[in-house]
Amino acid sequence: MEIKNQIDNELEKLRHSLAHILAKAIVSIYPETKLTIGPAIEDGFYYDIDLPHSISADEYEQIEKKMKEIINKGENFTKKVVSKKEALKLFAENPFKCEIINELDDSEEISLYYTGDDFVDLCRGPHVESTRQLQNMAYKIHSVNGAYWRGNEKNKMLQRVYCYAFKTKKELSEYVAMLEEARKRDHNKLGRELELFTTVDYIGQGLPILLPRGAKVIQILQRFVEDEEAKRGWLLTKTPFMAKSDLYKISGHWDHYKDGMFVLGDENKDKEVFALRPMTCPFQYQAYLNKMRSYKDLPLRYDETSTLFRNEASGEMHGLIRVRQFTISEGHLMCTPEQLEEEFKGCLELANFMLKTLGLYEDATYRFSQWDENNREKYIGTKEQWDEAQNVMKNILDDLNVNYTIGIGEAAFYGPKLDIQIKNVFGKEDTLITIQIDQMLAEKFGMEYVDRDGSTKNPYIIHRTSIGCYERTLAYLIEKYAGAFPLWLAPEQVKVLSLTERNNDYAHSIKEELERKGLRVEEDLRNEKIGYKIREAMSMKLPYLIIVGDEEEKTNTISIRGRGYENKSGLNLSEFIDRLQNEINTKKI
Repeated sequence: MEIKNQIDNELEKLRHSLAHILAKAIVSIYPETKLTIGPAIEDGFYYDIDLPHSISADEYEQIEKKMKEIINKGENFTKKVVSKKEALKLFAENPFKCEIINELDDSEEISLYYTGDDFVDLCRGPHVESTRQLQNMAYKIHSVNGAYWRGNEKNKMLQRVYCYAFKTKKELSEYVAMLEEARKRDHNKLGRELELFTTVDYIGQGLPILLPRGAKVIQILQRFVEDEEAKRGWLLTKTPFMAKSDLYKISGHWDHYKDGMFVLGDENKDKEVFALRPMTCPFQYQAYLNKMRSYKDLPLRYDETSTLFRNEASGEMHGLIRVRQFTISEGHLMCTPEQLEEEFKGCLELANFMLKTLGLYEDATYRFSQWDENNREKYIGTKEQWDEAQNVMKNILDDLNVNYTIGIGEAAFYGPKLDIQIKNVFGKEDTLITIQIDQMLAEKFGMEYVDRDGSTKNPYIIHRTSIGCYERTLAYLIEKYAGAFPLWLAPEQVKVLSLTERNNDYAHSIKEELERKGLRVEEDLRNEKIGYKIREAMSMKLPYLIIVGDEEEKTNTISIRGRGYENKSGLNLSEFIDRLQNEINTKKI
């Protein structure tokens, strides 16, 4: 681990040094540029700049050429420490740098880095000693995007110049090749091409339209999840999409999550202010509170297919992975302390079962998300309560031999959680499934049960999803299978193609028989060349094509193109149906 960190730190230093070279090159070419910040990132670095004209792809080569000139001069990186007053004087013409400097204490010393004698930047470092140490680096400007200053959409829009940077040309070329393959699988591109979803500007960012094919996949997933949860003792609820602010004030969401909610009304003007729900927990608690509970009623498991609304920042939106309205397999489980570990284990087993069934298990990692005790305003509860909850969760995870990393500051505001993480094709990680332990909200809502000794106690609550957000899951499935879904999930499982118009009746009879057996089938009886019809069907990544002509009709057989077959002819339809049904029933991947 230490060796890897040393390598990462060394590469980060090289990339950060290159960011200064990029900044110097841009200022050399465009003296009117105002620089902001330029950090190293996972595959290179970027620099945010304020420049009157937009940098186009035609200008990348000129900037890279200037970078090479600077590197080949062998200029030194020299650190200089100055006072706040000196720094403000030096960057007086740059409002972005002055804003950063003004946030520092008056007594704080500020570090600058010179590249040669004619370029200086505000920076903590570290850097390489000389630009000659960058001569073997392979770098490439790949895009220029808009970025709000400090990520705040109320601030000025800047240009973010992105560069790849690796130690060798081989590493760079391999990375670019990997990205090309990733782009082919990118759900945001492929999902539209396969008519799974679309977006409309005048509806809004993060509000995708699921087209019939995408909606069918979601429906299949939802029915599968609800049936599986029911087998495991989960009880279905249906709760409102919105509530008065009073509900969120009890739970703490109003104080800790209001900026992420869609609020309907103005507290200063309206008697009643509502908000669309960003989660289901405070609603499902009302089902528990519907009557007095005994320890004999526990564990009590509520689940719900919940549509939620979260006011994500516009820059965070990405296809189906991060949206403002989404549907989730959410559940809340109330139990006694003695039942907690076994019930947590059951939630984790359900999540892993879902991942394995979908073929995503090998791609998942586990993160134990804890609070940041140095940022207590984000959380409710005392240090003692957090220590207790986190120790309970640690013991459970260790007992279950879960291999996890720790994420400080990633906990929910009311408790620690296990986040099951998945990366998209570009390597960005998001949470797909979460299981949380909560010992605080039950008390806030007055949720109690009568224990064996007649005393009243607050139950532990486990918040969990079993498959997570359906839209996000669909995105990962598109990328995992490059749009070629397993048969049981495919929106259309078979397409029947007629070779000529005289074979249309036979083709249609096959479609009807497949439908009687519960298969999802389409037919193409158009008067088009069969090669064209096959190519069009294959472009939609359908699992199986049945092709029938005079020979098939005469012998009462079918010809197949699809997974597990290589252009097979003379097949018996009933045997083919048996094969498909077995593949569907076993949820074969």
